[in-house]
Parts: sequence; C-alpha cells; structure tokens
Amino acid sequence: MEPSPSRQPVLFLPHGGGPCFFMDWPDTWDHMAAYLRGIAATLPRRPDGIVVMSGHWETGVPTVTASAHPPLIYDYYGFPPHTYHLQYPAPGAPALAAEVLDLLAHAGMPGEADAGRGFDHGVFIPFMLAFPQADIPVVELSLPRDLNAAHTLHMGAALQGLRARNILIVGTGMTYHNVRHLMGRDPQSDEPSRAFDTWLTRAVEAQPPIRAEALTHWAQAPGARICHPTPEHLLPLVFAAGAAGNDLGRRDYSDTVMGKALSGFRFG
Repeated sequence: MEPSPSRQPVLFLPHGGGPCFFMDWPDTWDHMAAYLRGIAATLPRRPDGIVVMSGHWETGVPTVTASAHPPLIYDYYGFPPHTYHLQYPAPGAPALAAEVLDLLAHAGMPGEADAGRGFDHGVFIPFMLAFPQADIPVVELSLPRDLNAAHTLHMGAALQGLRARNILIVGTGMTYHNVRHLMGRDPQSDEPSRAFDTWLTRAVEAQPPIRAEALTHWAQAPGARICHPTPEHLLPLVFAAGAAGNDLGRRDYSDTVMGKALSGFRFG
C-alpha cells in the first residue's frame, strides 16, 4: 500500500547502548546518532503525540505511562556520572494513554495505567536526538512479559488507527542485542549478525501477510538466537510491524557497530 500523506508512518529506531550518544566514544555511534537526528525531518508533519514501546519495560498485562509529567529512569549501569543527569522533560499524555488502553481492551488485551512510571533509556536516549525539543507528548507502552511475538504484533495492530490522528507509533530496540559479544567485541557473531540482518530486512520488506508470518517466527531465522539470546530488543520491531497494517516496510538505516550489523526500519 502506498503511504498516505495524511497519517504518520511507523518507525523502528535503534537506541544504541546505554547513553552512548552522550559519551566520548569516537566514531562508534556517530552514524546512528546522525540517523536519529534526521528522523523528524522525514515525518509528514510534527506529531501530536507519540506512542512508543522500548526493549526495557516488561509487564504481565499491557501497561501505559499515565503521568502528565513522567520522570526519567536511568536504567543503565557503570557509565560516567554526567549520564545520570541527562534530561528529557517531554510531557506525558494521560488522555492518549487512556485511548491506548481502550483500543487494546477492544482487541481483547485489557491493560493498566501506571501514573508513577517514567521513561526508560530506550525512550529518552534516542528521543533526545530524534525529538530534541521534548515538546511532543509521549506515552510508553510495555512489552508483554511472556515476550510472545504474535502477542506483540497483535498489540501493534490494535493501535494502527492512531496514525490517522497524527500520532506517531515507534518501537525502539536493537536488531542485534547480544551484549556479551558486542561489548567483548567477540568476532564469532559478526557473520551471524549479517545473516540475521539480511533475513530481517527481507522479512520487513515483504508483503504484510508474509512479513507478519516471518516476524512471528523470527527465532527460525539464521543467526537469530546468537543475535538475540532473549528477544526483548527485537519485539519493538514486531510491534511496529503490527501497527503498520498493510503499509510496506523498508530499511532506512544500516550500519556496522563493533563488527555487528544493525538496522532501522520505517513503515508507510
């Protein structure tokens, strides 16, 4: 389906490693940072709100941030002190949060609102680059704790109608997330990362029914379990694919970081 100029696309954004964009880490994350800084210019217009799922919040039932002024959760460890003072004062959107819950409940997935939960680093770190003015209201939606891909796809599909109301739907994670191999610069997963990235790109760019089937069974892909010992950083992409409905997907970012292939994707 051709993208509609009257609705927002759906994005899957890589969020890097911890607060990586705000450290002296020469060359490693520069390409990703430039990609994120260019995101806003690719949108048809400024969104009225953002609904985002990151790889850093799992709950038993779908849960949304419901505060009008969500705090930040510095859920990374061992980084320089200044990275625990980063600020991203984007407003919350309690009415949008309630609408998300209504849509999920209508699709058979009743959830909860959490008025105390803030934005984890899978949200505020990439958004500090992509939407630096911090003036777009944001609602974060949790991952299902069972990490079931079909369930996550269904959650995204339930929210796709928000796009026509100028709400941007975003998943943030990483298409490669074997932290031990990445930080240890272990070369044994370099080739599996490329094989999985090639498979993933083909899956995302396939026709929507084929895409949904492939992403639901992502663990059968070459290199899948090497790249994702656990799937929480991949499932936000599955969520985004669900929210895309019948819109086609395409890779709009490709990089190699510490020997591992990484991608970002856009639908619509």
